[in-house]
Amino acid sequence: MTSAGGDIDVDERLDALASRERILVALDFDGTLSPLVTDPMAARATPEAARAVAALAATPGTTVALVSGRSLRDLRIIAEHDDGSPVWLAGSHGAEHWRPAGAPPRMRPVAGDDERLAARSAPITAHAHGFVQGCEGAWIEDKAFGFALHTRVSSPEVENDAQRRIDVYMAESAPEWRRRTGKHVLEFSWRHEGKDTAIAELRRASEAEAVVFAGDDVTDEDALRSLHDGDLGIRVGAGETAAHVRVDDIPALAGLLSDLAARRAR
Repeated sequence: MTSAGGDIDVDERLDALASRERILVALDFDGTLSPLVTDPMAARATPEAARAVAALAATPGTTVALVSGRSLRDLRIIAEHDDGSPVWLAGSHGAEHWRPAGAPPRMRPVAGDDERLAARSAPITAHAHGFVQGCEGAWIEDKAFGFALHTRVSSPEVENDAQRRIDVYMAESAPEWRRRTGKHVLEFSWRHEGKDTAIAELRRASEAEAVVFAGDDVTDEDALRSLHDGDLGIRVGAGETAAHVRVDDIPALAGLLSDLAARRAR
């Protein structure tokens, strides 16, 4: 574990978090709790990460949430999440939510043009599939509010070509959609929520006095930049970050989360 630019003592911050009456621990899933895999639906949390999440969720005053770009349906599958779980979920970058029975209701955004945009989504996504035909290894994932181009197994040349094709198409067809990049992923969504808005809503609903957020990719930086004084932002792996600390990999994050759980259980 190393400093990522934040001038904090991590041990002291963990002690402070352990002493708070209510905290929120919000975690990205892919690349943070689960290794990145070629088949997105084959992703699963490592045993160490799953144990750390369970330990935190069992400590008094601790709300644990998964905050992911995955659709809520897919997130529940890969997280092996059922209706008896205490773990809150924010899918589609915070546009979809699931909470345990008895949790405060979600503060829903104004619908605005959602019906019109939703009606346009299906044909736009259908056309996107055609733009990557012939791009070896590239494929389109249909998502709740748009689509994602995956190029993890494509060559750099094919990846660049596929992304260029999709960018040109979307600039012409749906320039108002939100564009996001990630590790070999290019995503477009007609809903504009980000992980920063997801964290704000989860903080409000859980009445958390402080927040821990961990992520490994570009879209997680929205949430990391939104954190308050006294919060703890964690970057998993390399890359520019607004996090307070950086851990090398998933086992290192699991160790940190387990440490926090142990301190809160004392």
